[in-house]
Amino acid sequence: MLHVRNQEAPPSAARGTAADPPPAVTDGSAQLTPKPRDPFFDNAKYLAIVLVALGHAWSPMRGDSQTAAALYLFVYAFHMPAFILIAGYFSRGFTGRPDQLRRLITGIGAPYLVFEVLYVLFKRWGDADPDYPLSVLDPFYVTWFLVALFVWRLTAPVWRIVRRPLPVALGIAAVGSVSPHIGSDLNLQRILQLLPYFVLGLQLRREHFELVRRPGARVAAAVLLPVALGLAYWAAPHVDAGWFYRTSSAQEMGAEPWAGVLLSLALFGCGLLLTACFLALVPGRRMWFTALGAGTIYGYLLHGFFIQGSRWWGWYEAPGADSPGGRVVITLIAAVLMTALCTGPVRRVFHYLVEPRMDWAFTHEATRVGQPAGQGRAG
Repeated sequence: MLHVRNQEAPPSAARGTAADPPPAVTDGSAQLTPKPRDPFFDNAKYLAIVLVALGHAWSPMRGDSQTAAALYLFVYAFHMPAFILIAGYFSRGFTGRPDQLRRLITGIGAPYLVFEVLYVLFKRWGDADPDYPLSVLDPFYVTWFLVALFVWRLTAPVWRIVRRPLPVALGIAAVGSVSPHIGSDLNLQRILQLLPYFVLGLQLRREHFELVRRPGARVAAAVLLPVALGLAYWAAPHVDAGWFYRTSSAQEMGAEPWAGVLLSLALFGCGLLLTACFLALVPGRRMWFTALGAGTIYGYLLHGFFIQGSRWWGWYEAPGADSPGGRVVITLIAAVLMTALCTGPVRRVFHYLVEPRMDWAFTHEATRVGQPAGQGRAG
């Protein structure tokens, strides 16, 4: 497979899980009142980020449990497409204004550099690998999504002037899937192959989300998701999970180029269908976890330290960890941990790392508020 540092699979949640302060209703020059957050999207982000944690927790179990392998494939088929779709939806207002570029730098670029360094230092210490290289061009583990969202959001104005943006994006993804010489810099292979979800999100409107939340759609989702899980159970022993990571070309996966093109389209369709089913079942009202949706970027960036540490320090070798009961306990621990990392106290402690203001780095022009950009950096 294409080399991606310490990468078992695409995770989460990062600025695809990120959340800015609520957008302001403005008169073009001054901030007046904040626009209320939409509970539906905060609920979706929280539930998706928990799936991210569960997917990472299940990864070491796949070799010993077909159930864990099936759950892993099932989650990885749609949890990143869901994040990316929402990220695209909330990037619709990005035009490259100075204030938007500032938020892009402080909310995505700066945290990427900070956590890239922190993860490499953690690797050197926790895995006893003092010579592990630091390279900002080679995203470490969960930081890949910050790079991807940074690139995708910069391209948002381009997709507004393209006549048929989704077919063009699908074509780019297909070409990426059969281009083994792209290399691993900035995880470009994955950026290209997952691009269609972001572009589709740019085209969506609120009414499109309302369509999948109609009673009939919810019933269909309640039927299709268990069917998909059953298919994942059947496919788990035969399917290489690497196809869902989008980090490699078809040739590097041992397939013919034509298979890469077909699988690129098939995976897009599968991810989109399951994303629609997931969104159909997300509650639209305020829940006990709704407020946690504003802190998913914290959970995303911080949970990777626990995930990596669990591999390096042999947590999965603890007595009973490989039993059915042990797997249930690990699943619960992962869900509780991710929930805790999204809470207010954690956000207050790590705010200076995840959402730095950096006023010193920008001109006055970059501090002026423009038109509302939508709820959250990534929805």
